Amino acid sequence: MLRIAVPNKGSLSEPAVTLLKEAGYRQRRDTRELVIVDEANSIEFFYLRPRDVAVYVGEGTVHAGITGRDLLLDSGSSATEHLPLGFGGSTFRFAAPDGSGITDISGLHGRRVATSYATLVDDYLRARGVESQVIRLDGAVESSVRLGVADAVADVVSTGTTLRAAGLSVFGEPLLSSEALLIKGADAPGDALAVLVGRLKGVLTARKYVLVDYDVPADLLDAAIAVTPGLEGPTVAPIHGTDWQAVRAMVPRKEINDVMDRLYAVGARAILTSELLAVRI
Repeated sequence: MLRIAVPNKGSLSEPAVTLLKEAGYRQRRDTRELVIVDEANSIEFFYLRPRDVAVYVGEGTVHAGITGRDLLLDSGSSATEHLPLGFGGSTFRFAAPDGSGITDISGLHGRRVATSYATLVDDYLRARGVESQVIRLDGAVESSVRLGVADAVADVVSTGTTLRAAGLSVFGEPLLSSEALLIKGADAPGDALAVLVGRLKGVLTARKYVLVDYDVPADLLDAAIAVTPGLEGPTVAPIHGTDWQAVRAMVPRKEINDVMDRLYAVGARAILTSELLAVRI
């Protein structure tokens, strides 16, 4: 039976559970449940601390798991990336006090750097020849400079508002762009994992597209198809008793409003869209 680790809390937990549900897998109803057995799909789900997922996968206790790229790299685990999942995006940056004179990572040489990702940061700096004292903190990293614990910090940055409020400014290139991943261990059973991956890809692809249906006069069909070429070509069928054609095609979700405007301008009518739940391409 395939064993999969899922984050039990934090920003990755709910999106991971939602993705697995949409892929047809049973998930827990109570956050106190630590293990769920989905007999119908021959799979077990273990709900673990996000930081522990990569460790368990690397040790072979579970075959695969969902975690962030940052957590995977910080864990030192032998687990490997298998499939990016398209959520939980974040950017990891260095920051230092305004007026400190630290404008690039060379300025961190001999300095103290506070972070919740000590292994990741230490490896990054050493690979670039920078010798720093990396201090691991579990949280509130941005307060460490004001409290005299560190000279600079390395942390996840979205808007930078929290860092600015602490009198810190980001500098240098991002250490890492992270997102949620499906990771796997060396002993993951290939066939069983392929089924899981196929289902997840089906949901992820469905999230990127919608179906568009419309009617168009036969003499305008080519112009309409130029707007909605689909993946391998649209489906076209004659409308009974008329010289109109009914067309169906997959369209990128982010483009759908522009596509509908262009179809209407071409002469298409009865334009409607439908959600996709899962696909196989």
